[in-house]
This record gives sequence, structure tokens and C-alpha cells, in this order.
Amino acid sequence: MWIDSWDMARLGYLWLRQGAWKGRQIVPAPYVSTALTPSANGPDYGYLWWLNTKGKNLPGMPATAYAALGAGSNSIVVSPEHDLVVVWRWHAGNPAEFVKRVAEAIK
Repeated sequence: MWIDSWDMARLGYLWLRQGAWKGRQIVPAPYVSTALTPSANGPDYGYLWWLNTKGKNLPGMPATAYAALGAGSNSIVVSPEHDLVVVWRWHAGNPAEFVKRVAEAIK
């Protein structure tokens, strides 16, 4: 799938808002909740989202943070506690550290 940074941000924002967009429920909230719940694939993986329940995937971020980590090192990191979505594309760094710095900068 090829999408731009804005579309990645919109996807992250849709999940941050529990599937709602401009007051309209686009993705059922129960599905969003289930997708962000640890799955049979492990305690840190939901439905295509890497969870931070054990603090391993996004060290330094809250346990409620989650991320879509895609090909080409494209990342969407969502931190509900910070009301924050960060998109970082074509990077060679650590998305958790980058998002942690962004969150600290906006405090």
C-alpha cells in the first residue's frame, strides 16, 4: 500500500479517536478496542498494531501507546495519554525515541 504522510496521520488520528471522524463513527469502537488488545500472537501485538503493554516496543512511552511499523521504516505512533499521533517516514532511527522526544517537547 502506498499512502502519503497525511493519510498515515489520518489513519493514526482515526484510531486515536476510537474510530470516529468529525463526530461520525467510521470504524466500530468495539473493533478498535479489540484491535488494540493483546492477541494470540503475543502480549504486544493486536490487529496489525504493535502494542506497548510490556514497554518493549516503545520504550519510554506509556503502556497505552501503540504503533503501525511498516515497510521502509514508515511508522505511525499513537500515544493516547499525550493525545498525539506521530508519523515518521523512511527513517533509520528508533521510532520510540523519536516520539518520546516529540512528547517531551510539547509538554
